[in-house]
Amino acid sequence: QVQLVESGGGLVQPGGSLRLSCAASKRVFSFDNMGWYRRAPGKQRELVADITRGYSTNFTDSVKGRFTISRDNTRNTVALQMNNLKPEDTAVYYCNAKYLGNDYWGQGTQVTVSS
Repeated sequence: QVQLVESGGGLVQPGGSLRLSCAASKRVFSFDNMGWYRRAPGKQRELVADITRGYSTNFTDSVKGRFTISRDNTRNTVALQMNNLKPEDTAVYYCNAKYLGNDYWGQGTQVTVSS
């Protein structure tokens, strides 16, 4: 069983930054893609960014140039650095890991961007 635990969410003003971290109970290098999804109020969950085992990254258009994703195989973590946050980034953010054809999810962390 794989467990993912997110941290780092909170309230930030527009233009501010937050860093989300996801700690995995299993060695990160074992996973295929790892990523971050979000669900805003009244909307479906969407992929924000993901990173392959080979460190290739992918971002949804709305966060390109503002967010970066990284994985640390020695610390079993994947992180999402969010800069220049906008009110429309407000959502619950979920860590995701794909392993042996299965999807694993964290419990989610709230990010609120408001003045």
